[in-house]
Amino acid sequence: MSVYTELTTQDFETILADYNLGKLKAFTGIAAGIENSNFFIDMQDGKRYVLTVFERLDADELPYFMRLMKHLASHGLQSPDVMVRKDGSLIFEAHTKDGVKQGCIVSCLTGETLDFLNTAQLESSGKALATLHLAGQGFDEHRHNPAGLTWLEETIVKVQAGVAQTYGQDALDLLLDELAYQKQQQFSDLPSGVIHGDLFVDNILFEGDDVSGVIDFYYAHDSSYAMDIAIAINAQAIVLGDEDDKRMDAFLQGYESTRQLEAPEKDALNGLLRLGALRFWVSRLFDAFYPRDGAMTQTKDPEEYRQKLLLHRA
Repeated sequence: MSVYTELTTQDFETILADYNLGKLKAFTGIAAGIENSNFFIDMQDGKRYVLTVFERLDADELPYFMRLMKHLASHGLQSPDVMVRKDGSLIFEAHTKDGVKQGCIVSCLTGETLDFLNTAQLESSGKALATLHLAGQGFDEHRHNPAGLTWLEETIVKVQAGVAQTYGQDALDLLLDELAYQKQQQFSDLPSGVIHGDLFVDNILFEGDDVSGVIDFYYAHDSSYAMDIAIAINAQAIVLGDEDDKRMDAFLQGYESTRQLEAPEKDALNGLLRLGALRFWVSRLFDAFYPRDGAMTQTKDPEEYRQKLLLHRA
């Protein structure tokens, strides 16, 4: 979450006129995350919602995300529900200084995001991810992986000169060697379905040690469940410390309390941890070398994911 598109009070009131949510009291930009423009909007009746303006997503794909979120919220996952406009649609249009942009309003969940998860919280997070995977099994729409091997190859071409100049030849050699390794792997036969694809700590809400909500589904797509587990473990459990194995085990224990992993998933996990680390290393490199303007934005350190990749390759 970030703010790239700034909205005025009048903009919010114009958007809200097409909903039955009441009158606006206040709004606040949300700086966490990096993809879309997000705001808390507080209504005069005391209710709070999250308003999102989409910055990168293809307009043709937005209905998929809206319907997925409504499906998950109604099938056992603690996640945001999409608010319905007066005409029955789920997406609004905002006329901004940068042109017409689309967005949505979703329910605001209780709890808070944490920078660091303890083992009990990791266990609860694993359980929540398994719940998501089971809840998504009844969703009959599909989306391809937007950051698969083709994306990796194309993006690495764009960043490799900057990698060599900024981080040195060793970093570039690692990037190319891992890409070559991943091109030889086969993960297509693993159990699959809808995955979150971006379950970092800023996309999970907690009340104490318990998950109170999972948010930000705009990387959701069809892939192996084990890929989602690998992304989440890299993001939440691996902190490049002495307790990483214990932390990873806690996440997996929580996951398997709700959905048992099959033997091929366990066998593939290390390769997927490497793939997940490569994917986010490359995306962070791209964002660092090709930054976007924004009123409130965050650029995350690519080096974190180079170190995580090295850990999994050891």
